[in-house]
Amino acid sequence: MTEQPHRIDTVRPLRASQVAHWDLEADVVVAGYGIAGVCAAIEAARAGARVLIVERTGGWGGAASLAGGFVYLGGGTPLQRALGFDDTPENMAAFLTAALGPGVDTAKIEDYCAGSVEHYDWLVDCGVPFKETFWGEPGWEPPHDEGLMYSGGENAAPFLDIATPAPRGHVPALADKKTGERGGGYMLMKPLADTVSELGVDVEYDTRIRRLIVDDTDRVVGILATRYGKPVHIRAARGVVLATGSFAYDPEMIDRYTPRLSGRPGAAIEEHDGIGIRLAQALGAELAHMDASEVAVFGDPQMMARGILVNGRGQRYVTEDTYPGRIGQATLLQNDNQAFLVIDEAALEEALATETATPFFRFPPKWVAESVAELEAEMGLPEQTLQTTVDVYNRNAEQGADPLLGKKAEWLRPLTPPLAGYDLRGCTAGFTLGGLRTDLDSRVLHVSGEPIAGLYAAGRCTSGLCAYGYVSGASLGDGSFYGRRAGKAAATD
Repeated sequence: MTEQPHRIDTVRPLRASQVAHWDLEADVVVAGYGIAGVCAAIEAARAGARVLIVERTGGWGGAASLAGGFVYLGGGTPLQRALGFDDTPENMAAFLTAALGPGVDTAKIEDYCAGSVEHYDWLVDCGVPFKETFWGEPGWEPPHDEGLMYSGGENAAPFLDIATPAPRGHVPALADKKTGERGGGYMLMKPLADTVSELGVDVEYDTRIRRLIVDDTDRVVGILATRYGKPVHIRAARGVVLATGSFAYDPEMIDRYTPRLSGRPGAAIEEHDGIGIRLAQALGAELAHMDASEVAVFGDPQMMARGILVNGRGQRYVTEDTYPGRIGQATLLQNDNQAFLVIDEAALEEALATETATPFFRFPPKWVAESVAELEAEMGLPEQTLQTTVDVYNRNAEQGADPLLGKKAEWLRPLTPPLAGYDLRGCTAGFTLGGLRTDLDSRVLHVSGEPIAGLYAAGRCTSGLCAYGYVSGASLGDGSFYGRRAGKAAATD
């Protein structure tokens, strides 16, 4: 029985021979208008290709425009140098190899680090502004429009002994910043979208990719999309770039690959339904690190650094002054989502007096007690567990040391009653890190190891730089960097 060409309830590829009429044509078709898609479109257009962006929503931006805006860059960017920080590609690569592993693609990390300064310059040339100010406090992001911040635990144990600490979280500047609405991510996307417009790139909004179209040699030559429920056949003379985001909002894929995220809030957007991954899988694409995820913990980094975090056994499990995303991963993935923050009155008052970009992470404690034993009982922890933990912590803190986890001396101070306890159990949200395996030119790789002809991908639908670790800025950095590679390769291969 011959398959009908307009069938859309399958991810199996459609043969070009079944397409009676092409509704739209371009040299390079980019599916998705977030950070990977916008950069792919720019480079493809600059390489002389006719480019069409297909976006399922009514406007550009994707998850990137709602993000804090970190772009993870280093190796000695002009912003790093202007603010007095020394860095090299080799130093950056040493940190990322340790922080993003195990299982990282070392060739991709070395490639990214070697091209990081050039990528910074490219973003600036496209109009992305970075303010020459540094924010050195613990936090999810700078409270104002500071342009540089530690965003991955570079200056915390164990990484400060692996590579020379250097801040690499580059944040686009924006006056009157409003977190989650018109923050750094918006200011990153806006100049890039303006560049796309200046280059004359065509955009079809409200158009959703459904299937890939292949010729008789299995080369990808287009896509079948729908607009308002009607099929649209789009021919790609040179290549298709998938920039469709993660699978954080596809419950079946979450249950299958990252079950610890099942039922948890997704730190992404609803359009991240894994469609690009599934379409490429249907062509035999290889996947990588599909069980990996980043996890945000709903805790104030200023408070966590000054207190101690304990699990359901009353034991410390992570250095509290590290990157909060690392804390989130340790909480959900290694400690069954069981976390409590213990802090004393003086430290709490000090933390609350500092600025933060995320005031909604500051909420009243669930318990207040006049002794550690009382707090332990109120929190329902096994007898003597919290008491032993605090006793060991305090004795070492008096000496300015943390031999257990390596918290820096500046955050060490014995905890003295009265004490507050914060219930962080279940206070996590995540997004997926796994996806399509690609080469350094963003070509999607078949399970055989060979590139799938005509198919490219970048952003969170790929496995990218990250394996089982994360740093803020890896998604926007990797997506923009390899989005550029995808666009250029699709235009010229």
